[in-house]
Amino acid sequence: MPPRRPNPNYQRGGPRKQNEHNINTDIEAPEVRLVGENVEVGVYSLDKARQIAEGLGLDLVEISPNAEPPVCRIVDYQKFLYDKKRKEREAKQNSHKQLVKEIRFGPNTDEHDFQFKLKHAKTFLEEGDKVKAYVHFKGRSIAYKERGEIILLKFAQELAEYGKVELLPKLEGNRMFLNMAPLPKNLKK
Repeated sequence: MPPRRPNPNYQRGGPRKQNEHNINTDIEAPEVRLVGENVEVGVYSLDKARQIAEGLGLDLVEISPNAEPPVCRIVDYQKFLYDKKRKEREAKQNSHKQLVKEIRFGPNTDEHDFQFKLKHAKTFLEEGDKVKAYVHFKGRSIAYKERGEIILLKFAQELAEYGKVELLPKLEGNRMFLNMAPLPKNLKK
């Protein structure tokens, strides 16, 4: 069996990871707009910008490659990536995933049950979730469609200060639906 020839495309440790930004020698534009701390903002030749970065012991990072001329910042690249990831993580934690909570009524729902479900819907809307209320008709109760519509319209009227109606009562099969979305936080009283 002949000896195996080494693969010329193979690099020890796996393929080299590409940086998401062009840094130092990867930048190809002849002139760059330089920004950063301890730097006079302005347009410099690429060589001059690299000299300034080396003089400060930092990296020249291309922030906006599509600008004319490209915008570069003088920073410690590893710290720059760390700060960027931290900000993305904080933004993800602060964002709220909007859920759709369902509330079911019957055509003969009494006042106490209505108020109980209304209280739950208020908390859902205050937490920023959408509410899908529906009246479920069983068997011959479909004959009382008006009762279901009255219940849903009353429900929407009671929740007017917490949310807005996205979809008015609509009958599909044996269910009548009403969708509500929370009001933006700055519009709430």
